[in-house]
Amino acid sequence: MLDDLNKLQELDKEGMLDAVYHLPEQMEEALSISEGFNFKASNIKNVVVSGMGGSAIGGDLVRVYLMDRVRIPILVNRAYSIPAFVDGSTLFIASSYSGNTEETLSTYAEAKQKGAQIVAITTGGKLKEMALADGYPVLTIPAGYQPRAAIGYSFVTTLMTLYKAGIIDDPKGEINDAIGVLKDLREQLKPEVMFEDNNAKQLADDFYGRLPVIYGSAGTTEIVAQRWKGQMSENGKAMAYYNVFSELNHNEIVGFEFPKELLKKFVIVYLQDDEDHPRIKRRMEITREIIEDAVYKVDEVQAVGGTRLARLFSLIYIGDYTSVYLAFLNGTDPSPVKRISYLKDQLAK
Repeated sequence: MLDDLNKLQELDKEGMLDAVYHLPEQMEEALSISEGFNFKASNIKNVVVSGMGGSAIGGDLVRVYLMDRVRIPILVNRAYSIPAFVDGSTLFIASSYSGNTEETLSTYAEAKQKGAQIVAITTGGKLKEMALADGYPVLTIPAGYQPRAAIGYSFVTTLMTLYKAGIIDDPKGEINDAIGVLKDLREQLKPEVMFEDNNAKQLADDFYGRLPVIYGSAGTTEIVAQRWKGQMSENGKAMAYYNVFSELNHNEIVGFEFPKELLKKFVIVYLQDDEDHPRIKRRMEITREIIEDAVYKVDEVQAVGGTRLARLFSLIYIGDYTSVYLAFLNGTDPSPVKRISYLKDQLAK
C-alpha cells in the first residue's frame, strides 16, 4: 500500500508529505530570516525557552545540542508559570508558532513582570501583538504549517537567537551541514522509494497495529525519542511511548513480564548516536537480551552525519517520515488534529 503513490496522495489531503520533504529548505529559510534579525542583550546568566509542542521540542534540541558548549543553563519551560530564578539577567524566548498558545502567553506576561530580556518567535497572533506593543524584538516566521511541521523554523531561529545574543559561536556552518545530510537522506525516505529500500516505510509497517516504544539516551537522543512519540500520535493518530537510557534500566525494565499478550504488541526502537556513552551502548545490548523475547520486535535506528546537529536531525527526519507513513497505513490524513482542536474550542468557552 505504501508504494501506491496515488493512494498516498489521496490520503494526504493537506500536504504533510510535502512539508516533511521540504524540511531542509525550511531550515535554509529560517537561517536567512535569522540572519536579518538583530537585538541587544546584556549580562545573560540563564536562558528560558517557553513553548509547547514543536516549539518546545525546538528549544529542547537546542539545549541538548549545546549541553557541553555553553556554561549558562538553558531551561525549556512547558508550564503556565515561570521558574522563580527568572529576572533581568534571563534571556526569555517566548516561542509559539500560532502566537496564541495560552501557556506561552501566560509565561510571557510573567517574564515581562520580572523584567526578563524577552524575544518572541512566532508567526503572529497575540504573542506578536503584545511583544511589539511592549517593545520586545519579534522574530517572525512563515505561517501555513502545522506547528509540529515547523520544527526547522523553531529550532534554527532559537539557536540563532542565542548566537545573536552573544551566547554561542556562529552555528551556520553546522546548520548548513545538517541541511545537506537531510537532503541526501530524503532521497532514501521519500514515497517514490519502494518499501524494500525505504527504512521509514518498513518502520511504519512494524508499528501498524502495534505500540511503538521509543528509547533514546540521556544527553543525546532523549529529545528525539520524545519527538518520535509525539509524531506517531499527531501524524500517525496512534498511541506511542518513549523513555530514556539509562533511567529505564532502573525501573521500567522490570515491567517486561506482564501482561504477556500486550507486550507482544510492543515494537521497541533504539535511537542510536555515535556520541552515546559507552556504558549506554552496553546497557542497550544487555537490555535487548532481556526484553527481546517478550516483545514483537526490537528495531535499531542509527543517526547519520558527521556533526551532532546533523545526526539529531537525521533521526528526527526518519521519525517524521515514519509517522506520516503510519498515518497512511491507518487510512487517515496525517495533518488534522481534531482532538486538539476540540480541546481548544472547549477551553475557549
